[in-house]
Amino acid sequence: MPVPTDKTLFRNVSILDSTGAQPYTGDVLVDGDRIAAVGAAGADQVGDARVIEGRGRTLMSGLCDAHTHFTWNNSADLDGLGTMPVEEHLLFAIESARSYIDSGYTMCLGAASAKARLDVVCRNVINEGRFPGPRYLANGPEIAVTGGELVKGITWFADGPDEMRKAVRKLVEIGVDQIKLSMTGEEITGSQRAEDTYFSDEEVAAAVTEAHRRGKRVCAHARSAESVKMCVRHGVDIVYHASFTDDEGMDMLESAKDWIFVAPGINWLIATLYEAADFGFPQEAAEAVGYKRELEIATEGIIEMHRRGIKVLPGGDYGFAWTPHGTYARDLQHFVERFGFTPMETILAATALGGEIMLQPGELGKVQPGYYADLILVDGDPLADITVLQDHDKLNVIMKGGKVHKEKPSDAGHLPPNPGAPDTTLIGATSS
Repeated sequence: MPVPTDKTLFRNVSILDSTGAQPYTGDVLVDGDRIAAVGAAGADQVGDARVIEGRGRTLMSGLCDAHTHFTWNNSADLDGLGTMPVEEHLLFAIESARSYIDSGYTMCLGAASAKARLDVVCRNVINEGRFPGPRYLANGPEIAVTGGELVKGITWFADGPDEMRKAVRKLVEIGVDQIKLSMTGEEITGSQRAEDTYFSDEEVAAAVTEAHRRGKRVCAHARSAESVKMCVRHGVDIVYHASFTDDEGMDMLESAKDWIFVAPGINWLIATLYEAADFGFPQEAAEAVGYKRELEIATEGIIEMHRRGIKVLPGGDYGFAWTPHGTYARDLQHFVERFGFTPMETILAATALGGEIMLQPGELGKVQPGYYADLILVDGDPLADITVLQDHDKLNVIMKGGKVHKEKPSDAGHLPPNPGAPDTTLIGATSS
């Protein structure tokens, strides 16, 4: 009877390692939760590793969504986020977490939770191995000033620097990994314009200073030109949307490109403009309130950010009826077709930069020795067709931390006929 092993050898795969190098044929050895070795093809066995035959398929890092909402509940009724009973809401959030890893996403950064502890509980049960999901950095309810609420019932309010500090402290107390500020309007509300800015400089500065003092980062819903500049001035770490960034703001983002991240959430704009009619928001209405104009301006802005080397990551606002869970890789297609990223640049943004935004740049987002074995085996070439990552059937193997989350029966790893045979061809391999 075969002896269980903590080693897995992906043999004869096309290795897309997220270093920027072109894919090359080789083998990847996983030992425990880490990648032990990556190297040239031809190794028949590595110790007692179970073998998954790649047959030339692409092996790459799991993906990152930089703007995740586990608790957005696939509804067209935005106010339902606040009224959904907490018990059902927790179950939905756990199911959303599974949807992400089923879609090849092994890294997610929480961008707000509809109820205080839902994100934190999801993160904890994933880390404990009780439920499947990606590596997750949890958020809490977004903070807004009075009159700045975008969705009823999911927001904490704070006015003035002192209340901002108190709100941050309360969120830190419940265990969040980062803080979310809701600084601008959103056109779908019908009353709050995306170019409206609701926070004062003093409020942003107080929230960021308090969060950083407690070792937490800050992200912000910031569509307006002024809100983007506020984010840079006061050290907001992650800017969501940034649709109306002006020339001054662009220069400021470029000056801060070593530490700041932008996640435009572009699929929200595209889907809200063109795909929400069946849910009560036809294209004519979306255009009338400004979504077409915003999409055009945001597209030009993201193209310019990319040209300047500002860190732009995919992901955002999945979980509405017209941006349902499980369709996350649409962002990758938009990066190629709308922003002019090459497929390689898009993959790097979704993997290597994902490791950076997750605060583990030396451990996540690359297929390299020493990195966590968070891997997807893709039946296709994402560099030739980025849309292959939207087809769950093409994600043949999904692994997180060296444990297989998904594999086709035909890919079920097998033990080599002569376990214990030495290997010398893999870079970083050691004999066992």
